[in-house]
Amino acid sequence: METPNPFFNLYRHGFLRAAVCIPEVRVADPSFNAEKTIEMARRAHEGQAVLALFPELGLTAYSNEDLFHQDALLESALAGLQRVLDETATLNPVLVVGMPLRVDCRLFNCGIVIQRGRILGVAVKSYLPNYREFYEARQFAPAETAFSRNVDLCGQEGIPFGADLLFRAVNAPNVQLFMELCEDVWVPVPPSSYAAMAGATIICNLSASNITIGKAEYRQSLAANQSARCIAAYLYAAAGPGESTTDLAWDGHAMIHENGNLLAESERFARNPQIIFADLDMDRLVQDRMRMTTFGQNARANRDRIEQFRTIPFRLEAPDGRILLERDYARYPYIPADPGKRDQRCYEAYNIQVQGLAKRLKASGIRNVVIGISGGLDSTHALIVAARTMDLLDLPRTNIKAYTMPGFATTGRTHRNALKLMESLGVEANEIDIRPSCLQMLRDIGHPYTEGEKVYDVTFENIQAGERTSHLFRLANMRAAIVVGTGDLSELALGWCTYGVGDHMSHYNVNASVPKTLIQYLIRWVAQSGQFAVETSGILLDILNTEISPELVPGEENGGPAQKTEDFVGPYELQDFNNFYTTRYGYLPSKVAFMAYCTWRDTDRGLWPDVPPEKRRSYSIGEIRKWLTIYLERFFKTSQFKRSCIPNSPKVGSGGSLSPRGDYRAPSDSEASAWLENVRCIPDEE
Repeated sequence: METPNPFFNLYRHGFLRAAVCIPEVRVADPSFNAEKTIEMARRAHEGQAVLALFPELGLTAYSNEDLFHQDALLESALAGLQRVLDETATLNPVLVVGMPLRVDCRLFNCGIVIQRGRILGVAVKSYLPNYREFYEARQFAPAETAFSRNVDLCGQEGIPFGADLLFRAVNAPNVQLFMELCEDVWVPVPPSSYAAMAGATIICNLSASNITIGKAEYRQSLAANQSARCIAAYLYAAAGPGESTTDLAWDGHAMIHENGNLLAESERFARNPQIIFADLDMDRLVQDRMRMTTFGQNARANRDRIEQFRTIPFRLEAPDGRILLERDYARYPYIPADPGKRDQRCYEAYNIQVQGLAKRLKASGIRNVVIGISGGLDSTHALIVAARTMDLLDLPRTNIKAYTMPGFATTGRTHRNALKLMESLGVEANEIDIRPSCLQMLRDIGHPYTEGEKVYDVTFENIQAGERTSHLFRLANMRAAIVVGTGDLSELALGWCTYGVGDHMSHYNVNASVPKTLIQYLIRWVAQSGQFAVETSGILLDILNTEISPELVPGEENGGPAQKTEDFVGPYELQDFNNFYTTRYGYLPSKVAFMAYCTWRDTDRGLWPDVPPEKRRSYSIGEIRKWLTIYLERFFKTSQFKRSCIPNSPKVGSGGSLSPRGDYRAPSDSEASAWLENVRCIPDEE
């Protein structure tokens, strides 16, 4: 039997699968509750999780009220805990189980942290609600009243006890756990805030939390906000079926958030036990904390408090074998699959671009723009941004001096679309044939093309790009205008632009922070949302179906382009995925490849943002490795010098700027060896 390639295991790439369990309980029946806890722990193990959270006081049930002061219940809870220890000793997950515990002649509301039959520590509730329907201070004492810092429990001695415990995985340095209980997160400064500053990356909240109208939404926003503020994963387990309904009701609300994003949520008011899973991206949390310098500054300001935490080491028991992500990563990270969110994202991106250009025109006192129109995606989008900018400034669209400049390889389709688009938008439409001036330069430098040889080298291509740029800048001088740039983020990342000319250079670039995949959706959104006339929308949709090409080399006899950009630099949809996770989070190439494989391997898996079935593509691990290697070589080795001197352009998205004045600063003469070395661990096949 073949041993599975370890590459295809999520635990090898900085992920952790966590579970939140909502078992059935019986009030004051620890034996029954222990059995149900064990059943759920086994399900978490079978689901290949390494962490499983249970509700507050789950071994006894939360709603015992004064029964908590009965020795019979407390002794039975200890017996139930011993049974849980014995029955889960062979399971992988760290279990966090709630129960009452008598220490120092006081009763504490505790979370018992268990791994393979051993108690790692006992977390204690800090804040006891004693208002409205809550009377916890009647039965329990807060953590600060405990004298003991260690306890003996179930035959184990010296177990750490308190509200100051961090559990650090010695074999997974990004994994550090902290437990708080229910009300702890409802106070102005929760204990988890300090714990996060002390290093906790996963916060577990054992909760009971009865349900009332409207409480679920508030509870969810509370958990989401705390995970975002702490830049942490936040697991939340509320009591479910079986709790007493004498005066209260329970909805069994389980949630898993990561840095403000909801990854998994249970069905509320379910009559059966539930378990939810989520794959946590531990690298993302650590990366974001490292980048957000104010996180560390806040920690220094609270140094006295966070230095009081105690750290308990343990070894994470991660399962072997093929374990792919169950978590859905967007194929198009710049584009939401949800139509409503996508429309909102497009609205914001489009108007950010418009506002950027409008401010530049007002600040410069210039009322005209010059723009080159090829009939392709980038120049089309730049033109509709310019048109809306003129509308915003109450200037005539004829202030847009648009020029289409056919060369040796311009196809009939793009030429026609360029002319039709300029006319339909009501801009000043112009055409300049650049072939005569290009031929003159080719003759001047003695290029073999002028002798009838079909030499279509980089010189042949760049002369055309340079001539277009030269015309645009001199036209801007003559027309009292600025040149609006059209090059996009994807081209900048791949260095797919000619230095100093063409898509690289302008007076102001509206597209430099917008990736190719998003530009396609922006154009579609503009067409479908009625921003312009119906005729214009039709032209825009036709442009969207045009093959992406620089059109610098003479094409095929059927009129199609000889150059297909994606044959050289890779599919933009995959390269945008690579670029986002490399620049936004700084992930290892092997992790990016693993994520891409889990996301792109099957067209039937996951959501697509309005992509027709016939255009949906899948990629093998070999294809992913090939194109990722090309991306890394181009991004880190050969193209930074182009990004170091790009024109001004507004930042559009959180992962959307390579400007040296914005998100990304890097030397122009660095090597790619560190990244390419890591690529070696990516297999060519499954």
